[in-house]
Amino acid sequence: MRRNDVCDVYCYDEEKVERVQRRLRDENIAAIVPFFKALADENRAKIVYALCGEKELCVCDLANVIGATVATTSHHLRILYKQGIVKYRKDGKLAFYSLDDEHIRELLLVALAHQKEGDRRAE
Repeated sequence: MRRNDVCDVYCYDEEKVERVQRRLRDENIAAIVPFFKALADENRAKIVYALCGEKELCVCDLANVIGATVATTSHHLRILYKQGIVKYRKDGKLAFYSLDDEHIRELLLVALAHQKEGDRRAE
């Protein structure tokens, strides 16, 4: 069976390849991989989405949003915190989480818009 999604012959545009390789040398692509890995979990993505619509939520709120225990939610939040996706503040005995900056909100909302666009194409 023949595949249509691959080249039938091996040839490449050396100039384009070199141009892309030069651009790649100027960027630290490996540094963003853990960021996307952190968002690759459904519960963590739900937490980030929840924080897109609220200025901040406490761990207990987020646990109820994702339907998990406080311990499990805290684990997810630690991963998000380590990747610079969320930040927190303590207020007495409560820990309130918010998005680290506006870029996080933009990335998630763009990803959701892209998914919805794909869903419409599939119809």
